[in-house]
Formats: sequence, C-alpha cells, structure tokens
Amino acid sequence: MDAAWRSGAIPALPVDELLAQAAARHAFVPALDFLGKRMNYGELGCLVERAAAGFQRLGVVKGTRVALCLPNTPYYVVCYYGILRAGGVVVNLSPLYVECEIRHFLKDSGARIAVTLDVAELFGKFAPIVEDGSLDHLVLGSMLEILSPLKRAGFWLTRRKSLAKIPADPRHVTFRRLTAHGAVARPVLCDAANDLAVLQYTGGTTGIPKAVMLSHANLVANCVQVARRLPDIAPGAGMLTLVPLFHVFAMTVAMNLSMMLGLEMILLPRYDKAMLRKTLARTKPLFFPGVPTIYANINEAAAKEKWELSSIRFCVSGAAPLPAEIRTRFEQLSGCQLVEGYGLSEASPVVAANLFGAVRDGSIGLPLEETVVEIRALDDPSRIVPQGELGEVCVRGPQVMRGYWNRPDETENVFVDGALRTGDVGYVDPDGYIFLVDRIKDLIISGGYNVYPRMVEEALYKHPAVLEAVVIGIPDAKRGQVPKAYVKLHEGAELNEAALQDFLATQLSPVERPKLIEFRDNLPKTVIGKLSRKDLVAEEAARQGA
Repeated sequence: MDAAWRSGAIPALPVDELLAQAAARHAFVPALDFLGKRMNYGELGCLVERAAAGFQRLGVVKGTRVALCLPNTPYYVVCYYGILRAGGVVVNLSPLYVECEIRHFLKDSGARIAVTLDVAELFGKFAPIVEDGSLDHLVLGSMLEILSPLKRAGFWLTRRKSLAKIPADPRHVTFRRLTAHGAVARPVLCDAANDLAVLQYTGGTTGIPKAVMLSHANLVANCVQVARRLPDIAPGAGMLTLVPLFHVFAMTVAMNLSMMLGLEMILLPRYDKAMLRKTLARTKPLFFPGVPTIYANINEAAAKEKWELSSIRFCVSGAAPLPAEIRTRFEQLSGCQLVEGYGLSEASPVVAANLFGAVRDGSIGLPLEETVVEIRALDDPSRIVPQGELGEVCVRGPQVMRGYWNRPDETENVFVDGALRTGDVGYVDPDGYIFLVDRIKDLIISGGYNVYPRMVEEALYKHPAVLEAVVIGIPDAKRGQVPKAYVKLHEGAELNEAALQDFLATQLSPVERPKLIEFRDNLPKTVIGKLSRKDLVAEEAARQGA
C-alpha cells in the first residue's frame, strides 16, 4: 500500500486507480494465478486498459450499467476494472442464477451489456435474452484461452462438449475481439464520492432483492480501512481467492485489497476439495479469506489426509458467524490466526473485525477506522441504549452505501438519524468490542421468551460430532414458536437425538433447547458457501402449509 494511505484521512479515489497504481508500481510482480497460468501487474494493467477501450466502443459511457455473471476467472478481474475505467457501473450477478432471475436483475438495473463465459451452462441462460433484444451486447470469455497449455489440452479432450457455439453477429462479442485493439480508453472524469461503482444485489432485511448503490469512495474507503488493520505485507504475496468475486466480501477483501497491496490473487473457480488441496501445496498463499463452512470442510479433510497449510498467516472469516470450535481447530492445523469480521453489502461490506493478535472470543471485533457503531433500542430505534445493553446494531462510516437503486422508500427505512440499520441484535462491551446475538428477523419468541438461533447453534457446535448446524423457529400451538435444529455430523460420527438433547441440557436453558432435531446428510448453502437459514425456513413453511 502506498505510504500516503497508511495514515491520515481516507482518500476518495476511483476504484480502478487501485489497479492503475499497482500496475505502475509493481509491473513485474505476479498479479493473477488461474490454475497455474499467471499474469503480472503490468500485463494486467494493459489488458484492463484495452478492455476499457473495448467497452467504450460498445457504447459504455459514464453511468452505463454492465452486468458481470462470471465465476472466479481472470475475466472477472479484467472486466471489473475495465468497466470502471470506461466510466461504467458493475452489476454483480451470480452464475448460479437461472434465466428468469437474470432477466429480472438486468431489467431492474438497466444493464444492456453483460459479460459471461462461452460455457453452454452459462451462455444458455443469456442466449434467449440476447435473442429477444433485452441485451444489446453479450461479451463472452473463452474458457480455453485462460487455461495453461496442458490444462487447455485436457479440457478440450474431456469437456469440449460443454462449450457453447457462439453466433457470429455484432451482438455477441468475444473477449478477444473486445480487447483486440491497442487503443487507450478515453479518460472519464470521476467524482469518487458520488459516482456509482457497483450495484450489489442483496436480500437485505426484507428478503426482497434490491441493489445496493456503492460509490467509488465507499469501496476504496473500505479497502483502506481493512488494509490498516493488517501488518505490512510485501507485494507478490499470495491471496487465495476461493470466495466468489461477485460477492461483496470477496470483491473488497480479496480483489480490491490485493490491488491496493500488490498481492497475487490465486483464483479458484469453485470449491473442490482436491483442487483446493493441490493449490494450497503449489502456491503456498499468505492470505486466505473465507467463510466458516470452508474452514470447517478443511478441518474435516485435514483430519484424514495431509494438507499444506503452514504458509497461511492471515485468515479473515466473514459472511456468517464463525463458531469458536471451527476457528480453534483451523488455527491448530495451520498455525495461523483466523479472525472473524463483520459486515453487510450496505457497508461495502466490512464494519468491524478482530485484531490480529488480539482476538476476543465470541466478538466480531472493533469497528474499523472512521466507523461509528451505535446500539439502538429495539422498540424505539431513535434511542441509543447504554453500553452493554442489547439493541439493533447501527453504523456510520465512509463505507456506508448511498442507498438502494430506485427504491427511495427502502432507503429511507434502512436509515435512522443518518445511521445504517443492520437488522442485527448485539451489544458493545466496555472495551468497545461488538458482540452479535442474532438477526432481528431470525429471533424466535417462544412463550414470551426471546430465543436467539445463533446461541443455540453455538451450543450445538460444542458437541464433537456436529459438523454443521442451523436453527430456525417453527410454529407451536402452546408457545407460539419453538426452536428446531438441523444438524450434519462429521463423516463416520454417530449421534442420535436423545444423546444430543442430553448434551444440550448442559448448555442451554429449557426454553432454548430445540423441540426437534433433524439430522441431514447435507444442509442448504448460499452461493458463497454459508449455511442458508432462509432455505430451511421456506422448506418448513411449505411443510406446515401441506
């Protein structure tokens, strides 16, 4: 990180300047590693400039929304910064969305240009959208062209049928054609504080997908805030990037942070245990951000076979609560420190994190620099409660969004006295550490008592046979609601409901203990791998309705 960013006021810069400055300072430092094929910062900077010029030829001007629907590949990184360099706004879409979802998000955002891969599974979702005129241009990255020669040959022999046949017309633009000209993009004046960089779709507190408006200044500020929590890291150190870049956590903590610090992003397109194990051994990364289920899966695998984890020094867990048992076991296996952070899409996303070397068990840590956390009364959000009292966590800071795209009412409802309402219940201890209890919407009211699913889940994780656990509230004729637990056991472990209930009797009060425990081989997860309470709630509602 440039010395000017290490202290003083947080700068307001265009996000694409992170890459431009890295390319100027670290031209020969490795920037990307995709399954063994590498690119340095000088090469990446030139390719981004050509992509920006290509997007401008397609009609991108200041404020044009362009959708990215890509797994972790070099195309995501190049097109993300290329769109911003051209003056456009990135609309992040998950490759797991189905066609009707993609149509909705394209229409809602106003994106008329999209980027995806020439893989039939992805192209097939966009082909009818282009055909009916809902998209002006579809940019397609070639899967073969980003692979090393050896892997390219293997892909062609075994998986070439998975590649789509692309129509030869002006609406379909190959990445090669997008970047074919050596032209430099026309400069676009950027007001970092006000100009949008990203539209990030989130369910928020209502469950209705809406686009968070993140400015250039929001994203750069959050990147600087996170970087100032880290010790000095030499350029070229490895950043293992398994969490998907279309998710705001990876976008900031893996990609933008790597550009700021000149780190090498080691891109993995999906979670695959064998691929991850080989990549860890080959690349020996220093930094490994992830979600709790990734660390839990490694813990279980490393109990049976040797994993090379000793190079990892810094791990930040986000997107979901990190059970203490998972953290402790991963630290024992790797020798690194795994710290929990906290954030939400509306805050770019990081709000707070534990300090390396000063982790407080059960806490999401201290607020980042220039971030103010207020705990407001659940029954009267206009009132800030005394220290130590439970309330809704509310946030102020330079990373807080400008609002929701085309939803002024939703924007007004999510702010109170200018502070962002997170929808999380928590408290602050005398040292300023923040502790979360649960989501307001996940609170279970059982016979008049508040039951917090997260606390029940923490108790479940203390049993050595439990690998994953989710707790929801289900209807009950006498108590209104009662907790129900869904549990996945470690491979080979044996445990029945009676034995687990006996264990929980030593950990929880009677009202907190689950009325039902359902054991499953697998639990539903979101696109970034965190356990999905929402899917289980929907499933239970359907069951109750039936």
